[in-house]
Amino acid sequence: MDKFTYNDMEFAVAAAGQAWDIVRALPGGASAVVGTGLFPGATATDAAARARALVKAIYPVGVKIVGPDVAHPNMIGGLRIVGPDVTHPNFIYWDKDSVSCPK
Repeated sequence: MDKFTYNDMEFAVAAAGQAWDIVRALPGGASAVVGTGLFPGATATDAAARARALVKAIYPVGVKIVGPDVAHPNMIGGLRIVGPDVTHPNFIYWDKDSVSCPK
């Protein structure tokens, strides 16, 4: 079983017959299956590399920026309240493996 950490989350890649499973470790000793029966016939090294790439695609590291929705303000008397435009958020990606501050 190959283990790796990505974005402060722990993952494990385990053989399942001729394929591979990816499991995410959760707090309290629980786990969640990310994918099962993946990469049939792949070697352990290849499966680990492909699992890391898949996890990076599923759990991207970045910040969601939600700008104001100036087209649809809420009017309270003569006061215009401009809320966030949650239908069109922007997501800024970067090439770091974690959003945590360095320790």
